[in-house]
Amino acid sequence: MAQPKPPTLRALPSLTLGADVTAAHDALIVVGTAPLAQHLGKLSAELAHAVEAAFAVDASLAKAHGPIVLPIAAAPGGRLVLAATSSLEGETDDVRAIGESAFAATTRATSAGAQRPLLAVFAPSSSTTSTQNHARLSRAVDVAALSALASQWVPLEVREAEKAPRTAQSITVLGIDDSRARRLSAIEAGRALARDIAGTEPERMSPLRVAELCEAAFSGTSVTVKVEHDVSGYPLLAAVARASQVVPRHRPCVIHLEHATPDAHGKITRTLVLVGKGVTYDTGGADLKTDGHMAGMSRDKGGAAAVAGVLKVAAELEVPGVRVVGLLGMVRNSIGEESFVSDEIIQSRGGVRVRIGNTDAEGRLVLSDLLSVAKEIATGAPDPLVISVATLTGHVYRAYGPYIGGIGNAASKPAMDRLDLLGELWGEPMERSRPRREDYSFILGKSGAEEILSCNRAASVNTPRGHQFPFAFLDVTAGLKGTGLPFIHLDIGGAACDPPDWQNGRPTASPVATLTAWLEGA
Repeated sequence: MAQPKPPTLRALPSLTLGADVTAAHDALIVVGTAPLAQHLGKLSAELAHAVEAAFAVDASLAKAHGPIVLPIAAAPGGRLVLAATSSLEGETDDVRAIGESAFAATTRATSAGAQRPLLAVFAPSSSTTSTQNHARLSRAVDVAALSALASQWVPLEVREAEKAPRTAQSITVLGIDDSRARRLSAIEAGRALARDIAGTEPERMSPLRVAELCEAAFSGTSVTVKVEHDVSGYPLLAAVARASQVVPRHRPCVIHLEHATPDAHGKITRTLVLVGKGVTYDTGGADLKTDGHMAGMSRDKGGAAAVAGVLKVAAELEVPGVRVVGLLGMVRNSIGEESFVSDEIIQSRGGVRVRIGNTDAEGRLVLSDLLSVAKEIATGAPDPLVISVATLTGHVYRAYGPYIGGIGNAASKPAMDRLDLLGELWGEPMERSRPRREDYSFILGKSGAEEILSCNRAASVNTPRGHQFPFAFLDVTAGLKGTGLPFIHLDIGGAACDPPDWQNGRPTASPVATLTAWLEGA
C-alpha cells in the first residue's frame, strides 16, 4: 500500500541568502504582496538588481500575479519563481491568498525541474496594514508552507500505478525554526492521509479498505485502532448499509481511533470526540441520484477522512493533557433489493423512533448513531467537546459557497468562537449558523408512529434552513439535547474539494489544520 510521502520540510531561520544556502537549493520561490521587487532586497542586493533589470526589459513581468520563472544566476539553481498577491489590505482579504500563491508557485517550480526549492514569504507587516488584517495574516508563513507541501501530493491511484510525476524531495522555508517545521510536517502528514481517504475512488477506498489504510497508517504509533465489522448496534447506520451487505467488499464498518497524552501530572485535562461521516459511495439509495448527480459521490467520506487526519497529527505532536477519540462510520449507500426505503421507522441507537424521509439523506443517519457513542464517551470526561464532521448537505454550499458551515449548541459557544478564529488564521474559514426553534419543529414526527423525521422529500438545496435543521436531527436522535455537552457540527460540503467539484476537485483535508490548532490551544 503506497503511503503518502510529502517532501521533507526544512527550516531556515535566517532571511539572508548566503553562498551555502544558494548551493543547497535549486530554486528560490518568493511569495508576497505586489510589487515583489520591494521584498527582494531583504534577501540579496544582487538578486534585487537582477530582477529590476529583467523588469526593465519586460515591464509586463512586474505586473504579473501568477507564478513566473526568471532565469537569474544569483538565485539558487538559477531559478527565481515569483508569485504576487494583492496588497491584502482590504477588509475581506485573508490568508488564503498567500496559500494559493504558494501552491501555484511551488507547482510551477517543480514543473520547471526544481526538487529542492527554497520558499520565502512576505506578508504585510503590522506597520503596513491594519491591526485586524495583520492578525488575520499572522500564520501566513505556516499556511504557505502547508500549501507548498500540499502541492506535491499525488492521488493514491497514481502512486500505486507508479505513474506519479516527479515531486520535490524537500522544501525549505525561510523564517521558521526546526520545531515549527516538525509541527507543520505533522499537520501535512495528517492532511495527506485525509486526502488519500477522501480522494480515492470507491472500490479502492471501500469501507473495509479504509479500515486497512487506517491500520497501516497508525501502525507503530500511539493511536489505538479498533474496527467493528458487526454494525447491528448502530441501527440507522446499518440501515444505510443494508443493500451493500450482499457484496462482501462493500460491507460497512465502524473505525474507532483513540490517542491520549497525559500532562506532566499524569492527567487528561481535555477531551475531544470527533465523529466523521464516511460514505464511500452514495448512490442515493432507493431515492436514486439521477441526472448525473451521482458522479463524485466517492468524495462523500471527507468527514471521516478529516477525523482520521486529525488523529494522525495528534499522534505526531503528542499534545499533553489531551485525549482524542475518532469515530468513523464507513458505509456505502447502495441500491438493491435490500435497500432501506422512505417511510421505514427505525429506532436510533439513542432510542428515538426515526421515520426515513429520503434515503439520500443518509449521512445524518450514520452520524446519529456514532454521536450516541460520542455522548457516552464525553459524559463525565474532562472538559469534553463533541464535533461531527461531514460532507452533509448541498445546501451549505448554496448558502455559503466554499466555506465550512459551523453550527453548535449553546454550551459550545466558547469552542465555536475559538474554531472560527483559528479557521481564519489557518486558511480554513467558516460561516456560522445557530440552531433555531424552526429546526426542531421541522423534524418532529407527523403521524404519531414516529418521533422524528429524518428529512423532508425535497433536496436540501431546495429546503429552507437545509443545512441547519440536520443539526437538530443529530442533537435529538443522538440523545445530546439537554445533556449540556458542548456539541458542534461542521458541514464541509462546500469545502471538501477545491475547486468545489466533487468528481474533479482536489481534496482539501479541511478542517485538519484548524482542529489541530484547537487541540494545541494555539
